[in-house]
Amino acid sequence: MEGSPIPVLTVQTAPYQDQKPTGGGGLRRPTGLFESQRNYLPNFVQSLLSSIDLRDRQGCTMVVGSDGRYFSRTATEIVVQMAAANGIGRLVIGQNGILSTPAVSCIIRKIKAAGGIILTASHSPGGPGGEFGVKFNVSNGGPAPDAVSDKIYQISKTLEEYAICPDLRVDLSRLGRQEFDLENKFKPFRVEIVDSVDIYLNLLRTIFDFNMIRSLLTGPNQLKIRIDAMNGVMGPYVRRVLCDELGAPANSAINCIPLEDFGGQLPDPNLTYATTLLEAMKGGEYGFGAAFDADGDRYMILGQNGFFVNPSDSLAVIAANLSCIPYFRQMGVRGFGRSMPTSTALDRVAKSLKVPVYETPTGWRFFSNLMDSGRCSLCGEESFGTGSDHIREKDGLWAVLVWLSIIAARKQSVEEIVRDHWTKFGRHYYCRFDYEALEPRTAYFIMRDLEALIIDKSFSNQQFAVGNNVYRVEKTDSFEYVDPVDGTVTKRQGLRIIFSDASRLIFRLSASSSVRATLRIYAESYEKDPSKHDKETQ
Repeated sequence: MEGSPIPVLTVQTAPYQDQKPTGGGGLRRPTGLFESQRNYLPNFVQSLLSSIDLRDRQGCTMVVGSDGRYFSRTATEIVVQMAAANGIGRLVIGQNGILSTPAVSCIIRKIKAAGGIILTASHSPGGPGGEFGVKFNVSNGGPAPDAVSDKIYQISKTLEEYAICPDLRVDLSRLGRQEFDLENKFKPFRVEIVDSVDIYLNLLRTIFDFNMIRSLLTGPNQLKIRIDAMNGVMGPYVRRVLCDELGAPANSAINCIPLEDFGGQLPDPNLTYATTLLEAMKGGEYGFGAAFDADGDRYMILGQNGFFVNPSDSLAVIAANLSCIPYFRQMGVRGFGRSMPTSTALDRVAKSLKVPVYETPTGWRFFSNLMDSGRCSLCGEESFGTGSDHIREKDGLWAVLVWLSIIAARKQSVEEIVRDHWTKFGRHYYCRFDYEALEPRTAYFIMRDLEALIIDKSFSNQQFAVGNNVYRVEKTDSFEYVDPVDGTVTKRQGLRIIFSDASRLIFRLSASSSVRATLRIYAESYEKDPSKHDKETQ
């Protein structure tokens, strides 16, 4: 803090009408739009900050992190300058601006911050031709609820000015505290640069038996693992936790340097994009493989020879084996949550454990209320996201450590664990088909006509033959959710056709970052007979 105080400027601007956050307080757009449209980012950041009541905002602490994608450094600087000008008292930022989404949630909760701003477009491509996003997490560490997102949007539509300290410069590489005197501000503005991994790692230590996992990954009979960080935010976490802490050889981890364009690859952990990992696993040398998305909240699990664990199965297997984790032995299991399109494999585990299952719309924010009220210990979505009440976000590395704990406790391979699960509970064959870049009007009419068809009385009890299977319609509806905590009703969350054997067909329009719509079709077919558990899913 040297020289004269830094000026706080008020800049005139014109509102944009397209800054409506999709679920969870996030705005995701082509990066070029953030770079080319005048004040596009400052407008949204101001709307976000203004959504926090003035008395809560003044002097409060917020957390800032990014997945390291292109435009993150510029955006982090603007967020810091605007937070200072808007009366935020302290920012906690990951070193070099890097923090995974689970780490942001963890830090918000640990230091009791007012919220956090995450600069990520999740599993979307990076680089100048990719996508960029700004996401707001609230004080419980979870994504902003719909009421907050709506408030941000309403403010953005009439915004005429924003506040900024353009001369404020922060060194993101230097750990420790930096203080700045601002004009007309009574107290200095503080920025704390923290190690990206430390606080989150300390939380993981309280959840898992690190010694048990270390024994699995080291020694003469070690499990050989292959972990792909996909050049996103997870590189430093994988190296520090799995290699340094848990003893996995350094060459177990690949693509661990966060790159602005993710090495030209899509940082999406699935069979289509994590091909490097899939090919390595098919060779049979490694017994366990995992990949993470750009911001570290999604994950994929592969077993030896490329055995793929469907995310819905992963959730159910984790639920059935929570007693392998010290955290759950201590805290107990109160209930499970899953998004409506996620397979009902979890429900069968819940029934055997005599705990409730909450079926919610898609979006992690719906789980936060359940966890805050003590109703839910574990939740997940079919889109490669699983987490528990240790934070309020899905958590890829947490899920990987759960799997390693289960393997260590049961002394079985990934495939053996999954096949045992199917034998006990039955197999839920499951797949999702995405029809992308639809004209929104067309998508609306498809869903409208489909709804009219399936809710017509003549549709119920119809039978459909597929191969040797006959599916009889038992129930159809347009899914709506009543939050058991606060009674909030969320309507029109997808069309469901439920068959008499618990198989399902789901049709759902997905919110997209651009002006196009995506229609997702989810197909789930239940098979109890173990002799029929080896069919091709498609």
